[in-house]
Amino acid sequence: MPDTSGRSTAVNDQSSINNDSLGVPPTYYWSQIILKLPHFAVVCSSALLLNCASLCLAQNPLLAQTSSTDSPTQTLAADQTANQNAVQNPEKNNDSRNKKDIPDAPSATAQAANSSGTSSGTSKDRLFYALPNFLTLENAGEVPPLTAKQKFKVVAQGSFDPVQIVWYGFLSGISQAENSEPGYGQGAEGYGKRYGAYAADGTIENFFVGAILPSIFRQDPRYFQSGQGTFRQRTEYSVSRIFVTRADSGKNEFNASEIFGSAIAAGISTYSYHPKSDRTVPNTFSVWGSQVGYDTITLVVKEFWPDIRRKIRKQPPAQAH
Repeated sequence: MPDTSGRSTAVNDQSSINNDSLGVPPTYYWSQIILKLPHFAVVCSSALLLNCASLCLAQNPLLAQTSSTDSPTQTLAADQTANQNAVQNPEKNNDSRNKKDIPDAPSATAQAANSSGTSSGTSKDRLFYALPNFLTLENAGEVPPLTAKQKFKVVAQGSFDPVQIVWYGFLSGISQAENSEPGYGQGAEGYGKRYGAYAADGTIENFFVGAILPSIFRQDPRYFQSGQGTFRQRTEYSVSRIFVTRADSGKNEFNASEIFGSAIAAGISTYSYHPKSDRTVPNTFSVWGSQVGYDTITLVVKEFWPDIRRKIRKQPPAQAH
């Protein structure tokens, strides 16, 4: 799935932590994740603010259909004419009422957009109209699995999307302000190193979780929105998708692509281009846990974003195919 969160930026205190992982108590792994809460809170707060703003817009009352410039005389005359037509042509009036009860057919534009997304097996949607959300399908039902080529193609499109450039820059700025991973230093050089690390972390995880391992294990990297049930039920469903995914055969199975893919990505990034002070087993486990946590939040946002988008556009709920 597209990475919308980036890499965690906490740094180990080498004066108090033994680099030998065998001497580290189990509680240390949880303490490292707790150290990442400030950065985690900033990213989550941004997402929550965008959700709240969208909901506020969606709850605005509809504008009146009748123009406020019409005079009372014109309005009264129109009402009288309508009543006379109803008395003279009761059958025609009933037909018109029945037609109003029938939902309008989707426009040609909507049908084209829906058919293009379904035929390709992916989506053209964007979270908050910005971040790539190409691997999320809404009310898709039974769809054919993606080929290995399609998996790599859609992951590449999301990873190298122009919006990601801005997103990684935002996360790098937060990291620099917190002075996380001080081995990068400050100034333009430090910011450039942090930016490169964020971009590499996101791209590596995207490919392992969304293309490489799904092709090996023959699993479907797409998120299939539930769209049904209560808020709690839908939240539980989206969280469960971290551990359960759809295989190419259509059956549910353990999500090895997410769990192992994020672990491999955490190991590669930690022991290759991040500061040497961070190259420890505890920090690698901490980064792995943070990536899985961020991906979980992303799935929850993906589950409810279509509802928010439809409310903003004042569209009826989508029906399952």
